[in-house]
Amino acid sequence: MPPRGVLLGHYYGTGSIEETDARIGRKPAIHLSYYDWSTDWATSAATRADLADGRIPLINWEPFGVSFDDIVDGKLDGDIEARADSAKALGKKVLLDFAAEMNESASWGGHSPDKYIAAYRRVHDIFVSRGAENVVWIWCPNNTDSPNSPPAMSYYPGDGYVDWTGVDGYNWGTSEEGFSWQSFEEVFAAAYEQLAGLRKPIIIGEMASDEVGGSKAQWINEVAPTLRQRFPLIKAAVWFDVAKERHWQVNSSPSSLAAYRDLAKDPYFNPRG
Repeated sequence: MPPRGVLLGHYYGTGSIEETDARIGRKPAIHLSYYDWSTDWATSAATRADLADGRIPLINWEPFGVSFDDIVDGKLDGDIEARADSAKALGKKVLLDFAAEMNESASWGGHSPDKYIAAYRRVHDIFVSRGAENVVWIWCPNNTDSPNSPPAMSYYPGDGYVDWTGVDGYNWGTSEEGFSWQSFEEVFAAAYEQLAGLRKPIIIGEMASDEVGGSKAQWINEVAPTLRQRFPLIKAAVWFDVAKERHWQVNSSPSSLAAYRDLAKDPYFNPRG
């Protein structure tokens, strides 16, 4: 964790790593990748390439199709032990974001905080028992809760199970009815207030802005000063660089790309020590 400043992270969804790094003018410190339950993410080519090239792998482990009752009951211990052993064998730090956005549409464990916490703790404890001490545990809800569902903080597994807290959030713009333009501060302010009370380093696990409804370039320009002035506990931030639900990619317009290149070279995103 940097004593001051923020580690820049990237999800490479618009071109290769080499193409993207050339586009933004630097190599981000963190590389976000997504894996399903059964894939051995520790032995993947992406993870090994990251470690060889000096990037920190951020593993978003998504247990689609997996019963959280089976996790809690120990029926999937063999799978978890295999992932833990592979992670330990890496011998270098990896960030593990298990079952993120549990408070939103992913609804891991069926929006049951007790079940989610029990499953998260079991996965964590197996990794610890197998000696995978190089795994940094991230707990990362969405910045908004699903309607009529428990709030994010009710899913918190406990201080002994979490190294970093996190939050995913987006400015969805105004291309669809019911959405409004939000500044970077507005996207993350409420979640930050809750997470800051836990006194742990915070990572923005996913962030991006659409182009429709305001100035995306200005949105990006506000990121670094807002982190410095309002969100000092945020120590890493990962851009979700892909055209998916919206135009999240950093090069969705020339002005947005220029703003992102400036962000990438900002001293606050290039911490020393």
